[in-house]
Amino acid sequence: MALIPSIFGGRRSNVCDPFSLDIWDPFEGLSFSSALTSVPSSSRDTSAFANARIDWKETPEAHVFKADLPGLKKEEVKVEVEEGSVLQISGERSSEQEEKNDKWHRVERSSGKFLRRFSLPENAKMDQVRASMENGVLTVTVPKEEEKTPEVKAIEVSG
Repeated sequence: MALIPSIFGGRRSNVCDPFSLDIWDPFEGLSFSSALTSVPSSSRDTSAFANARIDWKETPEAHVFKADLPGLKKEEVKVEVEEGSVLQISGERSSEQEEKNDKWHRVERSSGKFLRRFSLPENAKMDQVRASMENGVLTVTVPKEEEKTPEVKAIEVSG
């Protein structure tokens, strides 16, 4: 059941689900000579994947980064250390090959390159960085140096 009826051609929208909204296209039904008209403009734009979402948490033992990268293989992701204290996570998701007779109805999956850089604090052991990929989630662990607690020496007060 639609919450708000649309005035454009009897389409209906569900306000609670932003991905189900149908957008009125004034050129729908018109034929153009360009081969790209059957592919929505969102599929031609590869910048949608540019901002991969990454969580960074700090535990007493390490800095832990988790990135959701569904559909990517570990070979398509790079984890690098730059300038001693900069962690760089990058990769690329290729777009699906277009067939000549395909007619796209909706393109919501993003493709393209992404690159994220994080400056880590001085207590990060950059030479011991570990990365693993499981079920489309990249986990990067950067161990921390143990905090040095200052040695306290009791001084006897004479008097």
